[in-house]
Amino acid sequence: MIRKTRLFTPGPTPLLPAAQFAMAAADIHHRTPEFRAMYTRVLSQLKEFVGTKNDVIILSSSGSGAMEAAVSNLTSPGDRVLVLTAGKFGERWTGITKAFGCHVDVVSAPYGSTFSLDEVKANLHLETRAVFVQATESSTGVRHDIEAIAKLLKSENSEALLIVDGITGLGTSHLDMDGWGIDVLIGGSQKAVMIPPGLSYLAVSARAWDRMEATYNPRYYFDLRKERKNAAKGESAYTPPVALIAALGAALNYIAAQAATPEKPEGDLAEGRKKLVDNAITCAAMTRAAATALGLKLFAPAGYEAAAATAIVAPEGTDSGTLVKGLKSQFAAIVTDGQGEMKGQLFRIAHIGFFDYMDTIAIIGALEQVIHKTKFPAPNFTFGKGLVAAQTFFAEHAK
Repeated sequence: MIRKTRLFTPGPTPLLPAAQFAMAAADIHHRTPEFRAMYTRVLSQLKEFVGTKNDVIILSSSGSGAMEAAVSNLTSPGDRVLVLTAGKFGERWTGITKAFGCHVDVVSAPYGSTFSLDEVKANLHLETRAVFVQATESSTGVRHDIEAIAKLLKSENSEALLIVDGITGLGTSHLDMDGWGIDVLIGGSQKAVMIPPGLSYLAVSARAWDRMEATYNPRYYFDLRKERKNAAKGESAYTPPVALIAALGAALNYIAAQAATPEKPEGDLAEGRKKLVDNAITCAAMTRAAATALGLKLFAPAGYEAAAATAIVAPEGTDSGTLVKGLKSQFAAIVTDGQGEMKGQLFRIAHIGFFDYMDTIAIIGALEQVIHKTKFPAPNFTFGKGLVAAQTFFAEHAK
């Protein structure tokens, strides 16, 4: 059989064809009226995609650059901050805040779990200046309750800014930045917007912009105030990746078009975003149903499973790398092993961005074939058991 490489990873994700075409055609200079018009339009679309009235800033970096920008722009050396961590990317917040001289309090939950609000409350102090957290911890497939954390900060009358890494959460979770009171929400290009790595973006509240005027950690390339000033003129502070911005515009047009109606043939970006999230939620639920039917254990706790990626535990005494390698060698399907201490103990199948029902059925069928060929111990394995569970879920729940 021929093999067609397919990404089932939580980033980079499969590329949208329309975005690829837009990149190929993006032969324009960044200090021209043509680029300024495109950049202004994309910034406006991003606000709708995030679901905010706040300014959104684009940076030429991966999501980690936006995480660093959030810390460098919103803290000063010695500031007390709170990091909520339950995986590799929560640990990244700890590393960045310490690198910029913050006094870091950490609420840590074991991999595969989330933290309790009581723990968060106990570690929230009068002098806490910011709280850093993931919407989705893609290293473990766990979703954190951002709405509840935001409500806690309000109930405690905390002055702390709430800074959320939504890099895999945007486009897979229903997030309400303005309604909940999130101060910074971060996204990345290689996730739900279906384009290559290289761009990150931050939606920033008025409260956060005010805070920047009183902080003095060093910043230069990642000076958000400088980017905001230039964005108001339709420009970036430094040379932008023009092709990626063109691709982003095409991807946002595609998302909007998912909600097209005869009255509004161009679609609606806010409604398209909801459909994108619902699609990820459905694909994730189908995958969880299949894994459970095959007798495999899910890593995330019930009710906190992320729609960005499903983490499945390898049975005791086995190596999840067997399935990761088997899917690649037999079907050119790329899934991810566990990260850090979880390497060899779980594998992750992503649902973020340009995935659909057909992709989900395909990866479940391929997983059954690899389990059979490798004799991987799935207690309830028979051919079709996972597929039937996924099909049944879709038939009963999909809209």
